[in-house]
Amino acid sequence: MARAIVVLTGAGISAESGVPTFRGPDGLWEGHRVEDVATPAAFARDPVLVQRFYDARRAALARVEPNAAHHALARLDRDWPGDLLIVTQNVDDLHDRAAAGLAGGGRLVHMHGELASALCARCGATQAWVGDLSGADPCGCGGTLRPDIVWFGEMPYHMDRIEAALAACDLFVSIGTSGAVYPAAGFVDLARRAGADTLELNLDPSAGTAWFAEARHGPATTLVPAWVEDVLAETQN
Repeated sequence: MARAIVVLTGAGISAESGVPTFRGPDGLWEGHRVEDVATPAAFARDPVLVQRFYDARRAALARVEPNAAHHALARLDRDWPGDLLIVTQNVDDLHDRAAAGLAGGGRLVHMHGELASALCARCGATQAWVGDLSGADPCGCGGTLRPDIVWFGEMPYHMDRIEAALAACDLFVSIGTSGAVYPAAGFVDLARRAGADTLELNLDPSAGTAWFAEARHGPATTLVPAWVEDVLAETQN
């Protein structure tokens, strides 16, 4: 039985809730080039466009709900007796909402930031945010508030904690990820070097499927609850 688990989630786990995946087949994100809405240079060049883009993404969260896969991982967080870190690349709040109704361990980190958070571009302070950022008052330091999102060219959050957990885990599970975006795409290699077992749960084979000891393909709402059930059942034996 595993003692320490690291779970990585990506856009595929939220797609069944109606959250669009990061890039569509045409390479665009919600009709925009990524370079126009997800880089520091884009914000400097056209802050109005960037703020409005993320305001729309933030507003859309009110129209979606956590699905069975989110709820299963929240249950794992609550009931798993060993070490656990759930790392999400998603900026939605579906993992958080699924966990809100449970007395879980809070063992979740957002490595790419959160839509429901604002970041001061000057002092780096963050604050919870649910409405539009367009036209918002500046931070107390006078700095402009921007989406608390890790854009291309910026360092993902919590990397020290994530890498330490990967080095100590004996099971790494990747759920709903493309296996093409670094540094997350390299997590399976870090886990393998630590001697961990590795499992991919994805709708289709990812770019990194060959790196995993086992891969199960199908909807996250089917695969994830079944896997969590099996893992928790082992603790009863």
